[in-house]
Amino acid sequence: MAVQGDDYAATGEMPTYQIRTAGSTLQQAVVVTAAPANLHSPQQMAEEATRKREMRLMKNREAARECRKKKKEYVKCLENRVAVLENQNKTLIEELKALKDLYCHKAE
Repeated sequence: MAVQGDDYAATGEMPTYQIRTAGSTLQQAVVVTAAPANLHSPQQMAEEATRKREMRLMKNREAARECRKKKKEYVKCLENRVAVLENQNKTLIEELKALKDLYCHKAE
């Protein structure tokens, strides 16, 4: 078996090595990866950054939409509670007036 190395692959970015076995005409290419910074061109890195930014913005929009929806539900719930408490307060005020009138009439 013989290993032959090229300085760079056809892409000009990653070194490749050819592995040949004795008696076999088949060749197998093995790509040796380097550091992640060497794997991507500046254009690919910019595209990746743009894609990540778009994903982050999309998630942020969805989270903001959900937050606004929850806030609307919360405000609506508070408004309903205010209405119930106002009715209860009105009823208690009327009851208090009725009891005061009743007490005043008995005291006379």
